[in-house]
Amino acid sequence: MSTPKLAPTTSAGLDRDRHAPNATPSAGPLHNGHATVAPPSRPAWSPRTASLIGGVALLLLAVLAGLANFGVVEVLVTPGDAARTAQNLIDSEALFRSGIAGLMVVVVLDIVVACALLAVFESVNRSVAIMAAVFRIAYATVFLVAISQLVSALALLGDADEALRAVGQFHTIWDASYALFGVHLALIGYLVYRSGFAPRLLGVLLVLAGLGYLVDEIGSVLVSGYALEISRFSFVGEAVLIFWLLIKGVRLHGSEARRAV
Repeated sequence: MSTPKLAPTTSAGLDRDRHAPNATPSAGPLHNGHATVAPPSRPAWSPRTASLIGGVALLLLAVLAGLANFGVVEVLVTPGDAARTAQNLIDSEALFRSGIAGLMVVVVLDIVVACALLAVFESVNRSVAIMAAVFRIAYATVFLVAISQLVSALALLGDADEALRAVGQFHTIWDASYALFGVHLALIGYLVYRSGFAPRLLGVLLVLAGLGYLVDEIGSVLVSGYALEISRFSFVGEAVLIFWLLIKGVRLHGSEARRAV
């Protein structure tokens, strides 16, 4: 049985279809008889907006992480003294819980920073920018796992030794996650160096900061009793990045951000 033929479509009919109320909005003009589909629009931060969001998030992250870790966890936990640590957590449970909540907010801010830096530097090299964002999000995920150990410590206060062990696992897992963070910083440093709109010195400092974390983490695995802690001195690039985002990044024009070296 032969296939029935369709009636030929006239150009006038095509024009009517194109302007009909129910016409598909993504359909573009006809070229050589074929309709071109317009690429879907997607919301994106401008470089200025992304710089502002990233700079503010980094600043809040640094302050909140310092207060939650050094102002709460380190104060209430006494290394090697399980009984005293358990008693401190019982006496200051509300404070300890607030510290845990603060660290969870830090995880969210880390993800915001990852997205903001992707928006700022994707014009330099999109593949590398995405990779940098993935490593930061992976770091934030592992950090969240570390924070869960503090939650476990609250449920183990009846057994002081187990509670202290859970707190120790928090530090161990968090320290291990810095290897991912180091790769993130090194990739961002590369993007900054190649950008053409950010100081190359900042890129070098960020690469050094990332290498500092990597050397420390690899050293702690390979060397028993490793105590060099290069990252204590190589973190300068992280601080400079915050100021660059808030002072210079917020003045970026779209044309500058799109320029690749």
